[in-house]
Amino acid sequence: MAESSYVLSRPENKRRLPLVCDSPHSGTNYPSDFRSALPFAQLRQTEDTDIDALWAGVPAVGGTLVSALFPRCYIDPNRALEDLDPSLIAGTWPVPLAPGPKSKLGYGLIFSKVDAHNMIYDRQLTVQEIQQRIDHYWQPYRSALDEEIRSSYDAFGSVWHLNLHSMPQNAYERLGIKTDKPLADFVLGDRDGTTCEPAFVSLVEESLRSCGYSVARNDPYKGVALLEQIGQPAQRRHSLQIEIRRPLYMHEASRERNADFDKLKLSLDKTLSDVALYVQSQVGGQKA
Repeated sequence: MAESSYVLSRPENKRRLPLVCDSPHSGTNYPSDFRSALPFAQLRQTEDTDIDALWAGVPAVGGTLVSALFPRCYIDPNRALEDLDPSLIAGTWPVPLAPGPKSKLGYGLIFSKVDAHNMIYDRQLTVQEIQQRIDHYWQPYRSALDEEIRSSYDAFGSVWHLNLHSMPQNAYERLGIKTDKPLADFVLGDRDGTTCEPAFVSLVEESLRSCGYSVARNDPYKGVALLEQIGQPAQRRHSLQIEIRRPLYMHEASRERNADFDKLKLSLDKTLSDVALYVQSQVGGQKA
C-alpha cells in the first residue's frame, strides 16, 4: 500500500540541491473502498490534475519531487490529522480534533463536499475506514516528504520546499469570499511572510511575471499547517505554496489539457531553473 500511494522522483544526473517539491493533490487513482454518492466526474473537480506533470522538471534541476497517487477528496495529505470534521464520523474519534476553517467548509482531512452544494457521502465514515486511509495513504506520503526534507536539511543545513497546487477559476466563491477582483494566474502563499525568506518569494514572483503571468501573494491562499511545520526561515527552512489558475492549462469541466499546457510547462521549467540557480547560490560549495 505504502509504495502505491506516492511517486518519489529524485535528482537526475545532476548535483543534488536542497530543493524538495511536493504535489499532494494531483492523484487520480481512486481506491475501490471510496463509496462516494457522487459521479466520478464530479469527484474529479477536486483534483489538481496534471500538476505533477507540469512540475516534472524538478529532478532535472537537482530537486526532489513527491507526488500523491490517491485523490485529495479521499484523504488530503496537505491537512493535519486533527483537521477532521467530527460530523463525518460514525463513532468516537480516539483523540481530540481541531477542525479548521477549510474543514468547516467541507474540505478538511476527509472531504465531505466537492463544492457548496454537492455532498460526497450519503453516510458517515467509520473510525476504522478513516484510520486505514491515514495508515495506508496519508502517513506514507507524509513520511516520504518528511524524510526528504530531513535528509536535505541534514546534508546542507538548509532546505527550500515548494508545495504545488492548482486552483479553480471560482476560487473566491468556493472559499466564501465576496470580491470583484480577478483571480491571479499564480498565488504564492507563505502564511503572510512567516514560512519563507522574502528574497526567495520575490525570485519566484519575478520569474513568473517575466513569463507574462499575474502573481498575487497570500490572496486567496496563504498555505496550510504543512507550510508552518516545514517553514522556519530563521533555521534556513523555507516553505512556499504555489497555486496555478487551472484555465491556464486545462479545461476544468473535463480535466483535459488545453492548448496552453506546453507553453505553461516551458514557463515553469524556466522558473525551476531560476529557483535552482538561487538555491545553488545559497548553499555554495556544500556537498550532499
